[in-house]
Amino acid sequence: MTGSETSVRSFGTRRVIHYAVVALLLLGGLYYAWTTLPSTTPSRTPREAEALALVQHHPAIGFPSILDAMTEHVRTMKTRGQGVRLGEWRVKQVEGQIYEIRVQLRDQSVRGPWFEREFIWHAHLDLKKVNAASLPADGVTPKPPDSDPQSSPPFPPSS
Repeated sequence: MTGSETSVRSFGTRRVIHYAVVALLLLGGLYYAWTTLPSTTPSRTPREAEALALVQHHPAIGFPSILDAMTEHVRTMKTRGQGVRLGEWRVKQVEGQIYEIRVQLRDQSVRGPWFEREFIWHAHLDLKKVNAASLPADGVTPKPPDSDPQSSPPFPPSS
């Protein structure tokens, strides 16, 4: 084998390695974009947008709105260096003027494993009312005050 044949083979090998590296970088970039960047928001009807706004701007426990509570939770987790991902807000008409709003939240615990919670609310557009429809959503959404005095306890709970 002559020196020119060796240089042609090494040039061809370098070219294959170069293309493999470029392909891996492109695949890595696509994977990163797929897993971390927010997806595009689907177009919504005006009623779906109204239902979503009703839920997102509804007061939350300890925060001015449900959206503020979710955003602050994500910010706090990232500040602590823990993984967190808030999914896309999804809206679906259940019946008439009742819409179901869902969002998934993936958290990384202190010890490392990930867990996922799905928050579900029902928005009643006619009544301008929001009800928690899942246990995680119940932990964020304040309870409406009791209008029936008989249903409240006769004395406050002891501390």
